[in-house]
Amino acid sequence: MENREDSQNLTPRAEEQSNDSQELISSLPKVKNWDDLYLYHYQGTWYHSRCINGVISFQNNFQAEDSDVILATFPKSGTTWLKALTFAIVHRSRYPLEKSPLLTSSPHDLVPFLEFDLYMKSPFPSFEHIPTPRILSTHMPCGSLPKSILNSNCRVVYMCRNPMDQFISHWTFYHGLGDQTSDPLPLEEAFEMICQGVQSYGPIWTQILDYWNASKAQPGKILFLKYEDLMKGDIVSYVKQIAEFLGCPFSESEETQGVVEEISKLCSFDNMKNLEVNKSGKQPGGAKNDTFFRKGIVGDWKNYLTPAMSERLEKLMEEKLHGSGLTFKTS
Repeated sequence: MENREDSQNLTPRAEEQSNDSQELISSLPKVKNWDDLYLYHYQGTWYHSRCINGVISFQNNFQAEDSDVILATFPKSGTTWLKALTFAIVHRSRYPLEKSPLLTSSPHDLVPFLEFDLYMKSPFPSFEHIPTPRILSTHMPCGSLPKSILNSNCRVVYMCRNPMDQFISHWTFYHGLGDQTSDPLPLEEAFEMICQGVQSYGPIWTQILDYWNASKAQPGKILFLKYEDLMKGDIVSYVKQIAEFLGCPFSESEETQGVVEEISKLCSFDNMKNLEVNKSGKQPGGAKNDTFFRKGIVGDWKNYLTPAMSERLEKLMEEKLHGSGLTFKTS
């Protein structure tokens, strides 16, 4: 099992949790992932072997604060963009935009993943380096979030993406990692797996529907966004919507001064992609920063999927989301 903590560096309580987690993980169903490592089936979701320890530890130990902001996404669904936008919005009084940490740090460094960056390293990580309100990120399904998130007054912003573009973005991301022991699974085989619901954090339709229904039941708790709407729509109105939802709306003075437009421009895909920090450097897990900025467009799936493949996935999503009222723009 990768990233297993060194028991010599753990407190007795942490060591006991680690042992319990290893025992649980060893009992879970597993399949080979696209990168020839394992996916483990836990509570109805497939988790990569690299994060399963962190997932369990996050569930067991995280204590949410009422002021927390949780950014939730399915992998490769606008996560980097959402992190940048939210950080700039929430911390605009602390950091003038011309001196924003986003100019010199990756959004993933400023908004850490809970199950990757924090709880994968320790069952009891320190949060002292994260300014309040804490902005934290996860790929986990709504129903699997720690009880402290669901029961507190913290707010959750969820962003999803049309499953065809999400699949292509995720598959090409694996090809760009450059740390594989073998070539990632061919497109056709990876596609067959996702149609069976087998992918990291999948099935995708289960997670999307989970957050969709939760946002309808608790609109003041969970904000549901679609990547395509932000990409194709009026980004300024969405920046204002996020700020309003998080309890830090723009003042009339800020709007007059063009602060909303400045944040939109700062966090635009093209601007973020061309920042030196995002063209070089790596994340702790080894992924290069530039792999998080590929094309940022809607409809790139047409360059990869055959008509038969796209039709199959569209019909599958229609079936899975039937009656929910949830639809996607695919071009």
